[in-house]
Amino acid sequence: MALWLVRAGAHGEFEKKFLEENRIYLTWDGLSHDLVALKNRGQLRALLEKVYPDAPKGRITNNLGQIWAFSHGIAKGDWVVLPSKQKPAIHVAKVTGGYTFNPDGDDPFFHYRDVEWIVQDVPRTNFDQDLLYSFGAFMTVCQVSRNDAEQRIHKMAKNEWKFAGTMPSAKKKAEEEGAESGEGLEDLAQAARDQIAKLIIARFQGHGMARLVDAVLRARGYTTYLSPEGPDKGIDILAAPEPMGFGEPRVCVQVKSGDSALDRPTLDQLIGVMQNVQASHGLLVSWGGFKSSVDKEEATQFFRVRLWDQGDLIDQVLAHYDKLDEEIRTELPLKRIWVVADPAE
Repeated sequence: MALWLVRAGAHGEFEKKFLEENRIYLTWDGLSHDLVALKNRGQLRALLEKVYPDAPKGRITNNLGQIWAFSHGIAKGDWVVLPSKQKPAIHVAKVTGGYTFNPDGDDPFFHYRDVEWIVQDVPRTNFDQDLLYSFGAFMTVCQVSRNDAEQRIHKMAKNEWKFAGTMPSAKKKAEEEGAESGEGLEDLAQAARDQIAKLIIARFQGHGMARLVDAVLRARGYTTYLSPEGPDKGIDILAAPEPMGFGEPRVCVQVKSGDSALDRPTLDQLIGVMQNVQASHGLLVSWGGFKSSVDKEEATQFFRVRLWDQGDLIDQVLAHYDKLDEEIRTELPLKRIWVVADPAE
């Protein structure tokens, strides 16, 4: 059995559809042709040149490999990883059906495979960096093979999706196979964020993450009260603008550094504590993200509460890094680099 990377659109715009319908789709616009009828790659190339007459030859070649993998390569029983674009997490599924062509589907949902989602929302920080490099390949569909990736993912599944140790093998051969499939072309920006995330969780676990959030708020101009380490009665930080902290908004903050998604009771607790301390607004920071029961309340609580997950916190750290305390910057040493942007972005 093989392990595959599949993306839900260039910007993750189809992720909800994939998860709710228990399917993975091949999301190429205008490709309303039955691919299983094609007997070889030459026939597929001819089809792509007909459907996309203005596409450069290099793009046709790149797309050909991915489309052929989806229609002829993926097999029933294979596992699929779907990196989320909505949160810093990975979804994993098992393929339960063969390639299906639906000529009546809405564009681009003509091609799909049924899957069973084994797990959703595994934090990216649970995975080794080399696996995250592979999951960052500049491909929509490709096989993930290098460094015994499949065996290691199966081992993580047996270990409640925690880090299960590396399993080295014929590394050179696996890397060559990965390079042939395009697996070696990593998303450098995402790789950098993954490294930052691992450093943050290593150095700011527990009360340390409250210190980091406190530093971000002060860098944004708030005067803060940081609760001492230990029982805090639901108050990690109190924050308000103006030098004495007497301005508005008055914010009550709870910070959770665990890797489990928070459920509705934690949000309800924050709202209750806000009333107790006469805070007008709340900020709930969860490194492990939020369950759907919390996400559903985001619109209802929009004018009172903000939710920050791992990605939001990293965004805030990067946006205000130069204004963070020297002590924090020493614990979290970062530097800016310039890279050529992808024109598609």
